[in-house]
Amino acid sequence: MNQKLDKTYPDYLATVMHRSNEALAAGGYEHMLVASGAPHWVYLDDASYPFKVNVQFKVWAPVITVPNCFIWYTPGEQPIMLFYQPRDYWHVVADAPDAFWTRHFDIRLIRGIDEVRGHLPGDMSSVAFIGEPGDVPDDKPVGDINPEAILNYLHFHRALKTEYELECMREASRMGTLAHRAAEDCFRNGGSEYDIHLAYQKTCQHTEEELPYSNIIAFNRHGAVLHYTNFDRVRPDNTISFLIDAGASYNGYASDITRTYAAHDDEFGDIIARFDEMQKGLCNEISPGVDYGTLHVEAHDRISGILKDIGVITVDSDTAVESGLSSAFFPHGLGHYIGLQVHDVGAFMVDESGATIDKPEGHSYLRLTRTLEENNVVTVEPGMYFIDMLLDEVRNDHRNDMVNWDRLAELHAYGGIRIEDDVCVTAHGHENLTRDAFAA
Repeated sequence: MNQKLDKTYPDYLATVMHRSNEALAAGGYEHMLVASGAPHWVYLDDASYPFKVNVQFKVWAPVITVPNCFIWYTPGEQPIMLFYQPRDYWHVVADAPDAFWTRHFDIRLIRGIDEVRGHLPGDMSSVAFIGEPGDVPDDKPVGDINPEAILNYLHFHRALKTEYELECMREASRMGTLAHRAAEDCFRNGGSEYDIHLAYQKTCQHTEEELPYSNIIAFNRHGAVLHYTNFDRVRPDNTISFLIDAGASYNGYASDITRTYAAHDDEFGDIIARFDEMQKGLCNEISPGVDYGTLHVEAHDRISGILKDIGVITVDSDTAVESGLSSAFFPHGLGHYIGLQVHDVGAFMVDESGATIDKPEGHSYLRLTRTLEENNVVTVEPGMYFIDMLLDEVRNDHRNDMVNWDRLAELHAYGGIRIEDDVCVTAHGHENLTRDAFAA
């Protein structure tokens, strides 16, 4: 067990309880009941979808795989965890928890959902329930389900990570980078997309359901599909490029890492190296007070400069950005918050009220507009792709003459480039969780 977790979790839980106290006060409630969630059944079948825990439950403790659990919290009192341990010989029943965090809870075992009410007060009118509406125990009324004032407060403040959370995210980065190395080795040794996927999972010891998101493992033109998850079983005869976007999970916290490789010592490898330097430069801009929307637009400017230098576009970067040409090559946002969710919450919020900050005009896919603060963790993932659908739009409008189509045709088969790191904002700059893990 990571000894730092044992040392840092008490302060983390104190922070969670303080935020919960403030959120309850803001909403006018006295208690909070948080559900871990329940399995969802496939329509007209007797099988369930893979269980995904309610993120507001795993805020409290790293109980990730057990459904039908509940946390009861009253300000000033020790939180209670109702831990589901049914009598069941069809499935594996989770052991009673015994870990670094358990001594901070009053843990009570329940055999069925019908036992939940016995641990709760009779009057539930001042209770805020956090979870899916169907998970309210015994369908008994509570004060409110998912009150907006409470969720707004919790979402806004979850953007600030504690040392416990950062330690979990460092471990998720370490696991992810080890698996990325295994994936590159498999690629260099002739593996297919599917082979690489299996090598990745084996190295980070994750099942498909335990991955923080579906692996993107793309050869050649597949790299131009932003969320390509098909995993071809047979390697193409002429494999020239490889893009992998894959992460790992640790105690519910995610890493999100992307790398792009050339199969041969060729010009595309040189372009990747140039793009990598540009991405590192963007990471070096991360510090308190930086407006992330402005940094996103700066990424468009720098990507356009690369496109001009390699002869793909014929206009300067200012023209490429202002005309929207750059968005045909870089059609997604620079990055997002990351933590207990891959795309963590609160990324557009002004404050606890829920008011939002607009995205820069013309950049509708940006996932983060807040000004960066110490202890935010963000991804920095610029991309440059040759996507036929978007290029066809350029070819058929006033931007046609801004592209050297013959030059683009020479690079088209490579698909695209994306490089992504997870970066923590520190008091005077940043900590690159991904680069640090690769360097270890």
